[in-house]
Amino acid sequence: MTSEFDAFADTLWPMATASELTDAPAAAPDDDEPEAPRQLSLPRVMFSILLVAAVFAVGFVAVRRTLTATAAVAPASTWFAPYVDATLTPIAQFQDPGLNVARQVALGFIVADPQQGCQPSWGGYYNLDAASSTLNMDSRIAQMRAQGGDVVVSFGGQANSELALTCSDPVALQKAYASVINRYHLSTVDFDIEGAALADTASIQRRAVALAALQKSERAQGKNLAVWLTLPVATNGLANNALSVVTTTLGAGVVLSGVNVMAMDFGGPEPDMGATVRSALAAAHDQLYATYRRYDTAITSGEVWNRMGVTVMIGQNDTAEEIFTVANAQAVTAYAKAQHLGRVSMWSLNRDQQCGTAFAEIGVHSNTCSGTEQQNLQFSKVFAAFTGSAAQGLTSSGAGSSTSSATSTQPVDNPATSPYPIWQATRPYVKGYKVVRLGEIYEAQWYTQGDDPAAQEANSPWQLIGPVLPGDQAPTTTTLAPGTYPVWSPVTAYTEGQQVLYDGLPYQAKWYNQATSPGAEDANPSTSPWQPLFTVPGEPTGS
Repeated sequence: MTSEFDAFADTLWPMATASELTDAPAAAPDDDEPEAPRQLSLPRVMFSILLVAAVFAVGFVAVRRTLTATAAVAPASTWFAPYVDATLTPIAQFQDPGLNVARQVALGFIVADPQQGCQPSWGGYYNLDAASSTLNMDSRIAQMRAQGGDVVVSFGGQANSELALTCSDPVALQKAYASVINRYHLSTVDFDIEGAALADTASIQRRAVALAALQKSERAQGKNLAVWLTLPVATNGLANNALSVVTTTLGAGVVLSGVNVMAMDFGGPEPDMGATVRSALAAAHDQLYATYRRYDTAITSGEVWNRMGVTVMIGQNDTAEEIFTVANAQAVTAYAKAQHLGRVSMWSLNRDQQCGTAFAEIGVHSNTCSGTEQQNLQFSKVFAAFTGSAAQGLTSSGAGSSTSSATSTQPVDNPATSPYPIWQATRPYVKGYKVVRLGEIYEAQWYTQGDDPAAQEANSPWQLIGPVLPGDQAPTTTTLAPGTYPVWSPVTAYTEGQQVLYDGLPYQAKWYNQATSPGAEDANPSTSPWQPLFTVPGEPTGS
């Protein structure tokens, strides 16, 4: 601000010099004679005083205008969302506050179905319906929101193909994105563009066009959609291809909420990963400031910081000599606070525990532990100092709303609308068995019998998954054709190993019995003489 005022003043100040205020031009001084005192006319002196006062007034207004513009845009609160590898086993129960201290999560990754390029899938393994039944994705998201949290869905990632790479029709691409956004009631989406996707200019353009159309459609419905780009960064900032993704996206008319840099895998060795991440952020900030200025000349440096995010890879990075420690996380947290960074993320919640039990195994590269010394969830707890919301500032009337109110409207379980068997106190359940109890879905963490899932006491054998959702139906099993086995008869005596059909389902006798219905097996399988030769949804294979 001072340099701006000085430059302005310098253009006017020569008009007020004493030599120009005399009645006659000043003569060059004589080295042998003393210089004669200059004569000033009163009108010119008064004009000079008024002009200088005007210069200071204009400069003061310019400085004040700059200060006002900066102060008028208060930085939004930084938000933290750890990435979750949604298809990695064991499944990360992000909806459980005891296993995730963050207010929101970034679920990854939605990619193109390997057989259908315009169809979204979770990791190339599950379409959206299969993810609901196999991963309980819909219920777990609803549970997260019921507890005051929210989810961001991330498209792309390192593996597989982001939808824009395989879906060549922008209209179909928009529909594919919209199907995910509508299914999960998303207000914020993230696009992780890396690897070969950074060089595919056609897909970058298609994605930008589809996202601009999506945002326009959302606004027409009175809603807003926040879009983040997640891009790799080096110690000297973003590569040209990453910057091209930003400019193409902005050029298509997308309202970009921010650019999240992946500050990891720098090529090492990096003895102080905290300092390296800060340097990469500073370099990226300067690049993005210049980029944003092409589209908004009034944007300030502080506003650019607020439109930036950083994702670190906790613990052992893919590069052997790069380990991001808890101390590094604390340093990055302090830097993010000082700069009012918009967002902080980490890869990943699945890894936020040390490798090894009593003693940390350092340098281990794993999907399920960090490879550095830490307490359980310690990285999450450091970054959880950021309490902002990913949806802050959005005026959507329905964004982020829960898809279910089952917990308050369905206190009594209805077998016809429960996607898993209703819990029974007399039935034993092995690890992995899913049941419904008072409108909620639970999964057994170890063998249990008689422990009420709804009690949720300390060390409960039951993991809360989420609510039963509207539209859920009773589990079904495939019946066998008549004649596959003899139909069970109450008058027939059965010996061990004999097989029968009961209501179209196959059973096998565990010991000699007569007049004991195979249907009673569901109530208490341990005392039933019949072993079902089928499984139902929720029942782990081999139970």
